[in-house]
Amino acid sequence: MKADAAAARDYGGRLRRHVPRPPIARNLVAAFLVGGLISVIGQVVLESFVAGGMTPKDAAAPTAAVMVIAGALLTGFGVYDELARFAGMGSALPITGFANSIVAPALEAKREGYVLGVGSQLFTIAGPVIVYGLLAAVTAAAIRYGLVGP
Repeated sequence: MKADAAAARDYGGRLRRHVPRPPIARNLVAAFLVGGLISVIGQVVLESFVAGGMTPKDAAAPTAAVMVIAGALLTGFGVYDELARFAGMGSALPITGFANSIVAPALEAKREGYVLGVGSQLFTIAGPVIVYGLLAAVTAAAIRYGLVGP
């Protein structure tokens, strides 16, 4: 038993010496720059809605929608995955990363068809949030339309 424990410790020590260390400083800088750039782009989009006459509060929802659509399109073109490899959490944390987490599994299942492939994969990871949000919005709009009218 003691020989096995000593061998495991020896192996662990040799393994630590030969495993490459992650470039922590580079990863931090890349995440900061890419996350900051995505935030700056979101701020520019928000300011463009405000310049068009919206209040900042009213411009928040369309800004989020534009950023989600941009993230989904960049994922569809394969750009966001490369950005994620470079920036890590800097690309995953903003709302564009949320769009990426929804679109990526659906794209992987595209060859299985639109219903059994894409449709079923929309229910993985973040898909239920979108589906629930969409159904809740349609239901609330129908109730409001029924109570208040057009």
